[in-house]
Amino acid sequence: MLSEEVEHGAEHPEPVEEGEVDDDQEDTSSAILPAVFLVYQTITDFREKLKHPVMSVSYKEVPLYDAPGIALYPGKAQLLSCKHHYYDHIPPLINPGQPGEIECTTQRINYTDPFTNQTMKHALIVQGPRDVKKRELVFLQFHLNETDQDFSAINYLLFSSFQEFLNSPDKGEFMKDCESSYSSWKFSGGFRTWVKMSLVKTKEDGSETVEFKQETSVVNYIDQRHKPASDQLFFVVFEWKDPFIQKVQDIVTANPWNMIALLCGIFLALFKAADFAKLSVKWMIKIRKRHLKRRSQAMNHIS
Repeated sequence: MLSEEVEHGAEHPEPVEEGEVDDDQEDTSSAILPAVFLVYQTITDFREKLKHPVMSVSYKEVPLYDAPGIALYPGKAQLLSCKHHYYDHIPPLINPGQPGEIECTTQRINYTDPFTNQTMKHALIVQGPRDVKKRELVFLQFHLNETDQDFSAINYLLFSSFQEFLNSPDKGEFMKDCESSYSSWKFSGGFRTWVKMSLVKTKEDGSETVEFKQETSVVNYIDQRHKPASDQLFFVVFEWKDPFIQKVQDIVTANPWNMIALLCGIFLALFKAADFAKLSVKWMIKIRKRHLKRRSQAMNHIS
């Protein structure tokens, strides 16, 4: 009985089980697919971050500003007075509607409208406030004797540097560029309009642009003069809101070194997994061969 069982076992040796090798190959494939997906996702995220930089906002405190330029377009209105005051204090008006002191640096300029190139524009350029710590302000008073319009207002725009205007060899072209680049506002007659300015510098694609933001408050002026209905007074105040210049710039958050390090880690892990799978297959084959060899020797010994 024993010899028959041994001979029967010798005639049908157990084959090498390929399922175990297939399982290791499947494990290798299951490790490769997530790694490939992770590499693809990493590269895609890097390209998206390059296309869409993040906006960074910072604030720089300054004790003094460069005096801005205030370009006013009074039309038929007459400048009565212009003064610099400090600490938000404006003394009571003396003889409103009558010419007063003009203590501001002003200059008149004529240039053609940059949008039509036909209409001549007449601008009054006034040097704006500088000392934000002392809350310096510029107070202007205009008088309009008569108007044929239903609504009366004076247009104005702000530009970054009055000194650049003075140093410009062609002031007409300078003002045309300013009017094309900056926004314009209005203040109405019969009111005191208080303008608080703030400066925003935006850096994008290697170029820097300057933009003014402003907050305005309007107070009704109680005119006690005996005057015709068409006679109006305009009051406007310009002051810096705070000593902080807002700086806006685009920052690319995509770091190529981080991406390279991540990809190296992925490939290293992938190679380690492949080596481990290869060694596992060799180890299983070696163990299987050793097992079959010992079994064959045992059978031969019994025979």
